[in-house]
Amino acid sequence: MSNHSPVRFAMIGGFLGAGKTTLLGQIASRYAAQGKRVGLITNDQAADLVDTAHLRSLGFTVGEVSGACFCCSFDHLIETADSLGGQNVPDLLLAEPVGSCTDLVATVVLPMQQQLGERFRVSPFGVLLKPSHGQRILAADEGKRSGFSPQAEYIFRKQLEEADYLMIGRSDQLSSEQIQLLRERLSIAAPGVPVLAISPRTGEGVDQVIEMIQSDTLPGGRLLDIDYDVYADGEAELGWVNLAATLDLESEIDPDEMVQELLRRMAAVIATSAGNPGETGPPEIAHLKASVRGDDVQAVANVVDSSGGVDVGLLAGRPVGGSIQLLVNARVAMDPSELENIIRQQVDAWVTTHAARCENLHANALRPGRPTPTHRVTVKG
Repeated sequence: MSNHSPVRFAMIGGFLGAGKTTLLGQIASRYAAQGKRVGLITNDQAADLVDTAHLRSLGFTVGEVSGACFCCSFDHLIETADSLGGQNVPDLLLAEPVGSCTDLVATVVLPMQQQLGERFRVSPFGVLLKPSHGQRILAADEGKRSGFSPQAEYIFRKQLEEADYLMIGRSDQLSSEQIQLLRERLSIAAPGVPVLAISPRTGEGVDQVIEMIQSDTLPGGRLLDIDYDVYADGEAELGWVNLAATLDLESEIDPDEMVQELLRRMAAVIATSAGNPGETGPPEIAHLKASVRGDDVQAVANVVDSSGGVDVGLLAGRPVGGSIQLLVNARVAMDPSELENIIRQQVDAWVTTHAARCENLHANALRPGRPTPTHRVTVKG
């Protein structure tokens, strides 16, 4: 990219389950409708991402940085950004960091701006907020229990603190009074940070997000004072499982029903399981996603907290047969090996019930290790 003008790079952060992937799809679609090229970069601690498959199914060019967060895989992030350019330099690169990651201004935004400013024009850093997370965690300032551990709350609050602008998601499901209450609470948690009310699902407010991305406002205005011990403990609370399998069907199935059925069953078993040692109540689901793809169509659904139902992200719209690909991504506050067992058992049960055959199933179960950033800028250039 060095022979071209700097490529605009925009990162959209936010806690697990906030709706970042849906928002990126909305932004990319609007750029594409104007004849502009967009490259998208997803991020995870392991490969086989539902988000990557989802965005590719929408026709976008997507690169994946797996194995560590952007901050700990900075060089891989830059290599991926370069690979999406090729001879046709994109008008915009959109990047979605791991939902449990923070301190991104010091470890990604400012290093890109200061070291690679001739190659990338970094946009203000936006953080998307799921209203139920905000209502629960920010209300804890008023003496109420959030249901999250102090370490998880710490990560969530640090994400808000470092944002150049904040977005209240799912605005189509909120009253004006609820939005105003969240604005008031955010003004305390992140003083002086602009707040947009948007709906990634309907597209409401997305044009305002694009205005922020295209603005000349310098990014990285807020460097964090952060305790990496607390941060590491918060990430390590979550068991992470990414499962991928090829299923051979004896007869056609409805992928929309399949993906929702699997998630309902997995969430129900998780609700009766033990969480991390010392915790009471069922394990907290940070994110549980599944994708079924076959015959050039895809179904995507997710569960984004322990008290919620299944949200549909993408409908296949018709039955499929033959061979299908299943992806499951789970982030739950429990032992990752136990979480993997639950997911495998529910996949096996579905296969048995539907007389299918399971081929090439593999899973990666882990707890994230301590973040070790490639760069960490502590002074604004």
